[in-house]
Amino acid sequence: MTSKRRQKPLGNNEDVPSATLAMRIQPRASKNEIVPMANGGLKIRLTAPPVDGAANQALIAFLALKLNVSKSQVQIVSGHTGREKIIRISGMDGTDARRLLNIADE
Repeated sequence: MTSKRRQKPLGNNEDVPSATLAMRIQPRASKNEIVPMANGGLKIRLTAPPVDGAANQALIAFLALKLNVSKSQVQIVSGHTGREKIIRISGMDGTDARRLLNIADE
């Protein structure tokens, strides 16, 4: 006899806030840093090379450190193989994320 357990549905929990940010990544930079762009965008310079996902892992670790969240809360939504990326930070709203990254709200 098999037991039937009720499982929670997969997907986003609507009660948990999340911030979504668009950014441009510059791998192989001299140091890890955040640079505001003239068009209001965000550029992240990373020392990691864009090989075997190293830059993506470095990006997640860098943002988690800057935002004081765990790495599991930082997710690359799109742009895994390109320089233009969409990042979601769960457990934090957009205003807090922009403030912690020193990005002016428009």
